[in-house]
Amino acid sequence: MSLLIGDKVVATIHYKLTNNAGEILDSSEGNEPLSYLHGAGNLIPGLEKELLGKTAGASLQVTVAPEEAYGPVHDQLIEVVPRDAFQGVENVEAGMAFEAQASDGQSRRIVVTDVTGDEVTVDGNHPLAGVELNFDVQVVEVRDATEEEIAHGHAH
Repeated sequence: MSLLIGDKVVATIHYKLTNNAGEILDSSEGNEPLSYLHGAGNLIPGLEKELLGKTAGASLQVTVAPEEAYGPVHDQLIEVVPRDAFQGVENVEAGMAFEAQASDGQSRRIVVTDVTGDEVTVDGNHPLAGVELNFDVQVVEVRDATEEEIAHGHAH
């Protein structure tokens, strides 16, 4: 009997990720397939939920809502800061990404979305926040996880 994807199982998948406009956002095509430890939070929740119970050889198309992916866009993570907050950076331009220290001490990736005069608008949301994600997945292999993989929380 074929092993089913579930907790303490390593699944290996090929995938293509697109947005609703059909643009490819990520893909394993031309690369090694992705191996992950199911149930350890290594995939977005919506995709992991759809893979539960599948076997090697399965193919599926999955649409994942933002709430089960990278979450909605949080307006409080978009703010305008003074240009001098970017000391040591000569030309601050839209599209630039930086690591910023949040008030809780956590490091957060921010992206510059606009520069107007001495004001810089930055966005601390995940780049795929608020985006519905479409996955085309082929399950390549399903196997029991090793004790070490379970202890470490990821596939080796």
